[in-house]
Amino acid sequence: MLYTGYEINRTMLATMGRIAQFNSELLLNPANPWSRHVASPVMARALEVFAHASAPRGKPDFGLTSTIIDGTEVAVKEDVAVRKPFGQLKHFVRDVSDRNDPRVLVVAPMSGHYATLLRGTIERLLPDHDVYVTEWRDAKLVPVSDGHFDFNDYVDYVIEFMNAVGPGGHMLAVCQPAVPAYAAVALMSAAGDAATPLTLTMMGGPVDTRKAPTSVDDLATERPYAWFEQNVVARVPNIYPGAGRKVYPGFLQLAGFMSMNLANHMKSHWELFRHLVDGDDDAAAATKTFYEEYRAVCDMTAEFYLQTIDVVFQRQLVAKGEFVHRGVLANPAAINRTALLAIEGERDDISGLGQTKAALDLAAGLPDHMKRYYMAEGAGHYGIFNGRKWRDTIAPVVEQFIRAHDTADKTPLPSRVVVPAHVEPDVVPGVELA
Repeated sequence: MLYTGYEINRTMLATMGRIAQFNSELLLNPANPWSRHVASPVMARALEVFAHASAPRGKPDFGLTSTIIDGTEVAVKEDVAVRKPFGQLKHFVRDVSDRNDPRVLVVAPMSGHYATLLRGTIERLLPDHDVYVTEWRDAKLVPVSDGHFDFNDYVDYVIEFMNAVGPGGHMLAVCQPAVPAYAAVALMSAAGDAATPLTLTMMGGPVDTRKAPTSVDDLATERPYAWFEQNVVARVPNIYPGAGRKVYPGFLQLAGFMSMNLANHMKSHWELFRHLVDGDDDAAAATKTFYEEYRAVCDMTAEFYLQTIDVVFQRQLVAKGEFVHRGVLANPAAINRTALLAIEGERDDISGLGQTKAALDLAAGLPDHMKRYYMAEGAGHYGIFNGRKWRDTIAPVVEQFIRAHDTADKTPLPSRVVVPAHVEPDVVPGVELA
């Protein structure tokens, strides 16, 4: 009922938004005598803000069709290297043949937003790296017949994708996936997997949520597991391919994101209105672009969400070295040949200071010279991987770290994943809110 009710309201709001946009354009049309009334531009821009806020949004495009290498524009195309029911490995293939740049697997969050939220991260890496990214599917589009997907499956996907990238690769995990990526590297290290990454960069990830708990951590721990199971899980309506699947809906996640910084979001929309009234199109476009990405959310499977609440936030199993994956202990002390870089934002209100850094201490089997910590001054959570601070300050640290440890054979392995024939691919930058 919750999901169905949301769909009804979403349809109504979308209709009202289209009407508002039509009236906004009508009020600004020079052929309309009322457009010269002093109040018309103000009313028109207010309607435009409402229309933009209420518009439905699907999966955004990366739109990364080129990059600059050594001062020359080089074409980039997207290639699906591995496709699986709940996600695919996307490769940004640069039209170059004479470079041997580090191969980097960017592990995107499965926390409500699409992998395109990392567009700025990937764009900055492209000139000097061979970039892959995990692109998770919207759970409401995955038929129930394709099975389930939980935290353990996420770890399996990361390991399979890393094997597809091949020996001598690097891994970069942003926010939520820092924990399963860390567990995956521990398992690969213990197993002597040839594709164990040379480096793992963890950015703003909740490895140990006992350190500097944030409001996100408090929300996950102040209520029992059963509360989440009963109050935030819904079944996908019949209008989607994943009808009947239990999910944590994207619209609930977005409501949570917005409520954490409600005052900032209200201020941003007020400033959007003012920019539109003042004719500052560039500033208005930047805000619109950010929210078009920010409001594009997807569902995650209920089993993944609930297991993450349990394993990461309530019992902190990975941080305690107690997480067992398919009967095998994912022991951080087993990490002995993957250099670790932990990056945190000084003003991060989602993953507090010390939560990501904890991964360095837990890797007791790794020499100190293979560990590095960087705290980005003045950066909020999104500023760690997007925007000016990422481009100018943080990215150079990541690049230097990868280059310093990029020493192994780079011969890629053929994908060991069988692609199901029936699986089809699913057809913010500039604003710092935290």
